[in-house]
Parts: sequence; structure tokens; C-alpha cells
Amino acid sequence: MIEAFGLTDPGCVRKNNEDCFLIDPAAGLYLLADGMGGQQAGELASQIAVETAASFVREAPKRTTDVLAGAFQEANRQVLAKASTDFTLNGMGTTLVGALDCGDRIAVCSVGDSRAYSFLRGELVPITDDQTWSNEIGRKLGLDEERLKTHPMRHVLTMAIGVESPLRVHSYAVQPAEGLFLLLCSDGLHGVVDQKNIANNLKKADTLEQICKYLIEAARNAGGPDNITTVLLRWKS
Repeated sequence: MIEAFGLTDPGCVRKNNEDCFLIDPAAGLYLLADGMGGQQAGELASQIAVETAASFVREAPKRTTDVLAGAFQEANRQVLAKASTDFTLNGMGTTLVGALDCGDRIAVCSVGDSRAYSFLRGELVPITDDQTWSNEIGRKLGLDEERLKTHPMRHVLTMAIGVESPLRVHSYAVQPAEGLFLLLCSDGLHGVVDQKNIANNLKKADTLEQICKYLIEAARNAGGPDNITTVLLRWKS
């Protein structure tokens, strides 16, 4: 059995919330998007991406990694199409990370820098790789971690939904297990709260709702410079 709960917060600086998430146990689908763009464009992009991907998965005859990746591709097409109809939406885009329960495995896909982590027996393990300048270019150039932390390009995305086509989707597989936690989060959490702090909150014997509140509180206590969203899954017998 999978328990799931999601929570989003605008943070301490921004007035609007451009993050969007979806929990659909019937479809075995869990999605999180972090929008970007002027005015309300980022909010719209994340909403379109989540709704499009969800519809694609629900209409698929079976649940597979390819189906989830295809849902991301369709989300990209729909965000690009919407932006082409209105010049005020030019440049809008969104990250997208999702998990799909395929029975014998959990398919995980990501675009951008929203992340998925697994947490089992006290160990927090990143599943996804950020599609950012720091991760895909800076490290290849040999920049060390200290320089990457302050580099002006560190947060620039190298891929996002609605920015270009074709879309590069990263795909992963996770084995379900009793007591496994799967955390999806925007960079409003992982960008300001370190992995040790995240793990310590996941260790708390509490409800998923309360753990999500702890994580958002930790991000807000760290300044909350961005929207903060968490989707937390737990496998129980």
C-alpha cells in the first residue's frame, strides 16, 4: 500500500506560487512542477504540464517508464503550443518530476532541477540528476563544489518543459520496499535545506502531513527565498 501527501507554500519572499503538484493514487501517479516565467506564465506552465502529463498517463493502456516519459514529452508540446498563442507567455516553462507505480518497480522521470529522493533505513539517496549549468557543464569544466555554490550560472536550467524541442527526459527505476519513502520536491526545499536536515525530518515517526510541514518549515527557517513544494510517498504493508 502507498500512502501519499503533498504540500506547497509560497515561501517567505514571493507573493505568488508557481509550483504545482498532483497526487492520483488510482493512476499510481505523483507529479511536481516548478514553473518559471513573467507575470502568471510560470504558474500556467506548471499547471498545464501537470494536467497534460496526468491525462496522458490515465489514458495509457498500462503503466511503464516509457508511458511516463511520453507524458513528459506531451506536456512539453502543450506548454510550447500555449506559449505560441500569446506573446506575453513567451519564455514560460517549468520543471517536472514524477513517479509512477508500475507494480514491480516505480518509474521516475525528471526534467529540470526538481528532485526525487529515496529514503530507506535512515539513508537518503538522490534519484534524479539536476539539469542545470552547475551539474551538466560546471562540473565537466572541473569547477569544485565551493566555486559552483557561488557561480552566477549555478541555477540556470539546461532543460525545462516548454523551452525547447526535442526534450531530454531523465528516467530511473526504484524498487518498492516496506518502509520506503519517496520524496519529490522543488528547489525551494533542496536548494536551501541540506540532505542531512531533510533526512532528519524524514526519520521522525509522524504522519506524512506532519513531515511535509516539518520540511516546509525548515525551508522557511532558511529564508524561504522560493516556492516550496513536497510530495511524500511511503510504502506500507
